Amino acid sequence: MGSCEGRVALVTGASQGGTGTALALRLAAEGARVALVARTEAGLLETQARIEAIGGEALVLPCDLADPEGGRETLVERTEAAFGPIEILVNNAAVGRYKPFTEWTWDEVEQHTQVNLWAPWRLMQQVVPGMRQREQGWILNLTTFVAELPPGPPFPTALPAKLGAGYGSTKAALNRLTLSVASECDGQGIAVNALTPQAAIMTPALLEGGWIEDVWYEPLETMAEAGLALCTGDPATLTGRIAYSLQFLVEQQRAVRDLHGDALVAGWQPGDLPAVIARQAAAHEAAGWHDAYDRTSDRSRR
Repeated sequence: MGSCEGRVALVTGASQGGTGTALALRLAAEGARVALVARTEAGLLETQARIEAIGGEALVLPCDLADPEGGRETLVERTEAAFGPIEILVNNAAVGRYKPFTEWTWDEVEQHTQVNLWAPWRLMQQVVPGMRQREQGWILNLTTFVAELPPGPPFPTALPAKLGAGYGSTKAALNRLTLSVASECDGQGIAVNALTPQAAIMTPALLEGGWIEDVWYEPLETMAEAGLALCTGDPATLTGRIAYSLQFLVEQQRAVRDLHGDALVAGWQPGDLPAVIARQAAAHEAAGWHDAYDRTSDRSRR
């Protein structure tokens, strides 16, 4: 019996074979029935087929999360009509571009804000009342290193520091929202957390592009495993976290399994990860980003 047996999950951004797809598969492998949300129906159908191939059940809900009138206001209602009360919400859908802030159009700013902040806000508003009534629920917001405050001056030369205004600002707001909702739901049986990839996630798009150096990536399986842990942990003790994926897996001593929950993933187990994290931190340091994974640092004094 899986850790999500009989539960209902809603996962956004689950159509492109990346983190949302991986989380949906991992939740389904643990027994959850999963509602899949994204703009591209064809991609959602592919994810649905992968879930059904392992004996799971999935609901396809095409929706443009950037459009307040694009269907997002009824996602919770439609999911619960088909599957029952939502116990797990994963806000994974995101828009991320890198360019100087003076070059952004207002339409681009609005799109980033709608997808990265307002859509998660609205979905959380819709699921929390039912979770409170049942005294059980898990909310996971996917965030990014780009939301972190860069040290400086002098400032790092990397893209997150120099060109991350739009993506980073909206995700930083999502992090703050996550902690606010966690605080408001504390003691009510509801866990609210955010998950940051330690480095770039090796999605199909990045594999195809071939531009990521080995030191800067982690596999989909580590994100899916960390996400599953945050979607099944004890809300009394595991809430209000903005967790880095690999650090969290080491902290929890969590074995990393494949997306079907069967085999262990070689080279990415808790004992392997400190060396990986150290290499990534050293690469950040070389680019001028000191103490990259230490959220306790006083960035303003660096």
